[in-house]
Amino acid sequence: MEKKAKIFVTGHRGLVGSALVRALLKAGYTRLILRTRTELDLLDQTSTERFFLDERPDYVFLAAAKTGGIYAAFTQPAPFLYENSTIQNNVIHSAYKSGVKKLLFMGSSCVYLKHCPQLIKEEYLMTGPLEITNDAFAIGKIEGIYTCQAYNRQYGTNFISVMPCNFYGPNDNFDPTLSHVLPSLMHKFHVAARTGVQEIELWGSGTPRREFLHVDDVADGCIFAMNQYNDSCILNIGSGTDVTILELADLMRDITRFRGKIIWDPAKPDGTPRKVLDVSRLHALGWRHQIELRAGVETTYAWYRENRA
Repeated sequence: MEKKAKIFVTGHRGLVGSALVRALLKAGYTRLILRTRTELDLLDQTSTERFFLDERPDYVFLAAAKTGGIYAAFTQPAPFLYENSTIQNNVIHSAYKSGVKKLLFMGSSCVYLKHCPQLIKEEYLMTGPLEITNDAFAIGKIEGIYTCQAYNRQYGTNFISVMPCNFYGPNDNFDPTLSHVLPSLMHKFHVAARTGVQEIELWGSGTPRREFLHVDDVADGCIFAMNQYNDSCILNIGSGTDVTILELADLMRDITRFRGKIIWDPAKPDGTPRKVLDVSRLHALGWRHQIELRAGVETTYAWYRENRA
């Protein structure tokens, strides 16, 4: 990307969108196009097309999405599928019509099958059934991948798709029921530690394994891909390492200084047993993550205490 290029970051107030803005500005990209949902509703096809034709961005980071944890995705499948599919279709089609040079679509590791061979390679996409607790979200993201590939094949566009692992950091959603596992645990442990609660109940068995990446690393990986990757095949972004949810809970207990007891509820769903990405393709291109889990959780907790607690 040229330093003077016009770059549209969708969802710039969200977790990954705000990280992209920070990283782009730090790297010297100053002509950023940013719109709140009030200023531009990406669910509105006409408004989205008009915006693209008026602004003519050179590059697009498609980071806007409806997201959430197991409870939110499982209990609200319709908006997860409808909103994400609609936003993606409107942005991708408008990018094509307005002559965008390159678009990066933000997917998710949820697109891979429930019982996936580990480590998860990009070619495992669509090789088996999805995890039922977030299948609507996953199907929406898979549609976005195939839409990018279809436009590349038919119209010669350069639309790439990246699949990040679970990410966390500043501007995350810390709602205890609607957020992803790491920010949800952070909020629960913080409240329990500050109110003197002696027990905290967590979903599932604690045995599933998950891979986590600080959102600043995700943003850095996306910018790297935008500059270095030009293939319709999806690209994993992750650390290549994982921890159990039990280990994550112990880390959160230590950082928040919670001294009570953890009770696991095996009647609640665990989700996918293990999910860690094979990032050898990205490593071969020359990119690796920089922020390790404990350091990332500590800085995120400091931000949470300052801004959300």
